[in-house]
Amino acid sequence: MNLRVQATIPGWELMAKSKRGTSRRGQDRLIESSQPRRSARERARQSPQAQQERKRRLLTKGHPAMVDSIAGAVTVKNLNLYYVVGSDAQMPVKGEHGFGLYFHDCRFLGGYEVAIAGLAPVVLASTAQKGYVALFELTNPDLQLERGQLIPRDELGIRWERILDAGQTCVREVMTIQNFGHQAHSFPLTFNFRAGFEDIFNVRGLAHENFGRCERPGWSDGRLQLVYHGTDRLRRTVTIAFSPAPDRRRGATAAFGLQVPAGDTRTIAVTIELKEHSEEVEAEQLNQQPVAALNHLVGSLQDSSEQWLEQHTKLTSDSALLNSIIERSLRDLAVLRSRLGDKEYFAAGVPWFVALFGRDSLIVALEMLAFQPEIAAQTLRLLASYQGRRFDPWREEQPGKIVHELRVGELARAGDVPHARFYGTVDATPLFLLLLGRHAAWTGDLDLFRELQEPVERALGWIAKAGDNHGEGYLKYRSSSEKGLVNQGWKDSGDAIVRADGSVARPPIALVEVQGYVFAAKHAIADLYERAGEPNRAKQLRLEAERLRTRFNRDFWCEDQGIFVLALEARGRQAAVVSSNPGHALWTGIADEDKARRSVARMMRDDMFSGWGVRTLSTVERRYNPVGYHLGTVWPHDNALLAAGCRAYGEDAAALRIFTAIAEAASHFRHQRLPEAMAGFRREDFQAPVHYPVACHPQAWAAGTVPFLAITLLGLEPDAFGGKLRIVRPRLPDFVNHIELHGLRVGGGSVDLKFRRTAEGAEVNILQTSGQLLVEVEG
Repeated sequence: MNLRVQATIPGWELMAKSKRGTSRRGQDRLIESSQPRRSARERARQSPQAQQERKRRLLTKGHPAMVDSIAGAVTVKNLNLYYVVGSDAQMPVKGEHGFGLYFHDCRFLGGYEVAIAGLAPVVLASTAQKGYVALFELTNPDLQLERGQLIPRDELGIRWERILDAGQTCVREVMTIQNFGHQAHSFPLTFNFRAGFEDIFNVRGLAHENFGRCERPGWSDGRLQLVYHGTDRLRRTVTIAFSPAPDRRRGATAAFGLQVPAGDTRTIAVTIELKEHSEEVEAEQLNQQPVAALNHLVGSLQDSSEQWLEQHTKLTSDSALLNSIIERSLRDLAVLRSRLGDKEYFAAGVPWFVALFGRDSLIVALEMLAFQPEIAAQTLRLLASYQGRRFDPWREEQPGKIVHELRVGELARAGDVPHARFYGTVDATPLFLLLLGRHAAWTGDLDLFRELQEPVERALGWIAKAGDNHGEGYLKYRSSSEKGLVNQGWKDSGDAIVRADGSVARPPIALVEVQGYVFAAKHAIADLYERAGEPNRAKQLRLEAERLRTRFNRDFWCEDQGIFVLALEARGRQAAVVSSNPGHALWTGIADEDKARRSVARMMRDDMFSGWGVRTLSTVERRYNPVGYHLGTVWPHDNALLAAGCRAYGEDAAALRIFTAIAEAASHFRHQRLPEAMAGFRREDFQAPVHYPVACHPQAWAAGTVPFLAITLLGLEPDAFGGKLRIVRPRLPDFVNHIELHGLRVGGGSVDLKFRRTAEGAEVNILQTSGQLLVEVEG
């Protein structure tokens, strides 16, 4: 049972604002609106002062402030095309919400409603388990028609299938209506659309103005045409075709008068095609693509998905729950694959973050190294190609810095927001180096390091200088852009980094986990320099890392709290609150042994551990909020890295407790899909995790959580250069008796393994190996 608790707690639904600021998008325009808009040319004639003021008002800092929950949304995605609809298959034509049909950071279609005799169908079931296709089973409410005719509830069956065709940038839909009654029925069926052509920043509530121009809806050759002229000189269009043709057409509404004999069916096919092209391209040059056979398209998408999954290490167990979560995780990651040029990466999450994100794309690639290392190499090459080359305060770009977010929508292309190439992150650069080192450990690939050696040195140069004006040796951040993020670690909401008194910490800020990333990155890159024949450079990096470790354990430790603090703020003062961030630092190995163990004990107390995982902030802290985006929620990926930190210091019981809690939480979500975040309420209060109202789902690093946790608990430590796999203190949770891994790749070899839980830990059987690979079991 999926418990939607937030709907039953008065007032909590409004706290969703804390996720992404409190501003809302003032959108009341419909596609039919005749409200005049200024063209890009007219805006260019404004004074520089007026343009600067407009930009200042255009965007507010923070995250989306969607008040309406999308926790029950059905999402489908195919490469850069994705659809977010309600569980009833509808997208409201009126009001503000996050549902829509999106492509290239634009919500092309923002409203789509179907009605039978003026009433919405009743949903029976819905699913998007395959990721690229959604299926809805609907029925009719009681319908009172003209002349007193009545169609009783549930007499009509409505099967609605939606398939994304990224190759043609379109959605292909088939609606089949079956009459289960004993007499023929005649009734009207209407399709009503709204195409807002909103930039993703408008939908998220971050931007408040849009200067493009919408044309009125028009019909041509039986097709509905919706057209938008953007300020970025692109014309965006939605073309909607029906088969058979509608009986009546008016504005953005198509109406059918259906007659369905008893026991018979009627089918309506709908194709929604999206286009974006330069305003200089004449409309007659745009030829329609032929409609592919639906069954062929489904088969092609199925084959592509299964082929991608076949490239992965196979994990199976005797636990139906674990098997289901692993399958869901891999299928979600298949859905989240996106493409820039000829390179694939994992988009951060649907619907808000379908884009290249430095931190997110790096962390999920790292989570998946044991399953599919190839996408990590593509991600590293892609991010290296966008590495900062100059000083640009507007984009927060600096030489050597790894990009944070890359957007391709209207506002980014027009220069109204800096996100066409935005660098407002402090942690992507060390994570870039860390992933390169971990990738090499799994693959034994030194060629990638040699290929990226110049970006590596630029990244190390940026780390050496960033924010360290007083020579403390810490990597810090302070926003230099008027539209930049106030906080630039993974907890990037404006109120995330706080003091014990509840006030917001002052920049420059050195986050606890970021120092750990730098420590681990320097050791990882030092190992690669050593193997590449540059021992002096390796020695220098290791010396820098060890000096950082010494300073870190002195300056970030809080004896009163028995844990590392969240951050150091201006003048080196401690932001001495109890948070989950130190768990990331433990994962990197930067902590002294005694301090690490005490930190684990502190994070596993009841004020931090909710029963579904470790909270982002302790319940005893002044700013704790169970539905605060980073102020008390539970994030699966955060817990995965924390569990890895527990394992690094021998705290296996804590890691197992986290694994079990996260897996059991997944069992309460649709299709066992872990969301971006869960509310921080106690498990005993509701016996099910409380949905975070506007969490992304699927979300990349949440999808990578359980695969990464499994590899962590099994104790897999690769040494591909040495042709070796070490298995250190393998452990299985109580709900799993045995796990098998097939096709686990380490360098040029592979191995099949079987783990069986025992009273002391786990027994390991090596089923077979291929290539030159030695497996060593320790503990």
